[in-house]
Amino acid sequence: MNNAGSAAAQWPEAHTPLKPKRGRTIWKKAVQSKYLLLMFLPCFLYYLIFKYLPMGGIVISFKDYNLYKGILESKWVGFKYYEMFFKSPDFWILLRNTFLLGLYKLVFGFPAPILLALLLNEVKQALFKRFVQTVSYLPHFISNVVVAGMVIMFLSPSGGMVNKIIESLGFTPIHFMVNPELFRSIYVTSEIWQHVGWETIIYLAALTSIDPALYEAADIDGASRWNKLWNVTLPGIAPAIIILFILNVGRVLEIGFEKVFLLYNPATYSTADILSTYVYRTGLINGNFSYAAAIDMFTGVICLIFIYSANALSRRMSETSLW
Repeated sequence: MNNAGSAAAQWPEAHTPLKPKRGRTIWKKAVQSKYLLLMFLPCFLYYLIFKYLPMGGIVISFKDYNLYKGILESKWVGFKYYEMFFKSPDFWILLRNTFLLGLYKLVFGFPAPILLALLLNEVKQALFKRFVQTVSYLPHFISNVVVAGMVIMFLSPSGGMVNKIIESLGFTPIHFMVNPELFRSIYVTSEIWQHVGWETIIYLAALTSIDPALYEAADIDGASRWNKLWNVTLPGIAPAIIILFILNVGRVLEIGFEKVFLLYNPATYSTADILSTYVYRTGLINGNFSYAAAIDMFTGVICLIFIYSANALSRRMSETSLW
């Protein structure tokens, strides 16, 4: 026994199982999860090609970019185009228009799917509930081009359905699409109609995770429907609400280019012209790529500040945050 003990002491590695190398472990896990990785591959390639690789183009905002010289050979100018944008008379107009459109969309558009999900949760008839869900989320799959065409057609002063109703009531037709004061209302309303049903799905999924025993306990205590909504339902979906609110705050300045571009016109520039449409005209139409890249970079930095601030506020006020 002593000889065996001394041999074990002299050669401990003979009695210690060999640990697999880290590289082999990762490769083994990758092989085991090969089908999941294949499903993830298209998503990875999309973000790599269209999101991360284009980030290298940010450098042209610090250069006097020339299409023929290329990025490397173009002259370095530092913050020239940033200063040009900040001193431009259009700076505050564009920032105000973009911020107000994003703010109105957040204030009126963010609560809409929550309210719809709470209403659908109270519906007992499954067939009617499915019908409302289907009708409400189908517009999400309609192209922005089609939605913009529908809006213009419905609001047309000559044959639009809305103006026909106004005429039938004895009033004068309204030229909606050339009135700058009405543009924000038209845009936000169309956004809510198009996306409210799709965003409702997230909250309906969150509602299914609430323990039914909580509702049974509330019934035993004699709680009313309003009390159950306020004390059981809303706290149950609060984490989902907070996370989506943080993400929406981060996108306040990232107003969709397509719909604004399709709905606005020179008559509504005073309220409809936003950062993304200005970047389009400056970069693609006028060919000033460095100036357009500087504006886009500025927008991204402001969005990062917004989402970081919203996340920090959420983490301080509650236990839910993105990181």
